[in-house]
Amino acid sequence: MEKVGWSAIANPGLWGGLSALVVVLPHPAPTLAQPVPEEVPEEVLRIEIITAARSPLTGEPLSAAEYAALEEDLQSQQGLPEADPAVARLLLLIQLRQLAEPVFPFLF
Repeated sequence: MEKVGWSAIANPGLWGGLSALVVVLPHPAPTLAQPVPEEVPEEVLRIEIITAARSPLTGEPLSAAEYAALEEDLQSQQGLPEADPAVARLLLLIQLRQLAEPVFPFLF
């Protein structure tokens, strides 16, 4: 009597094993690493000079000279404008309340 062991089950023969691989393996997926043909490479984009821009205030198109002038005007302005003293006091009270709320939650 012939013994049937793991080797007979695991190794059905060269062609039987290859046919099982062919059936089990899925079709190759398309490669995703290739760049899109109409996409401009990043290296080319880095060396391009931008001659048109948009205003950060209104979003309207500006030329390079207008954008530079606007940036200069924005840099020359000193800080934030002064707020009404009543509004400044209310903002201070709101900040103090937010600071005290975690410490004294039963007061709020």
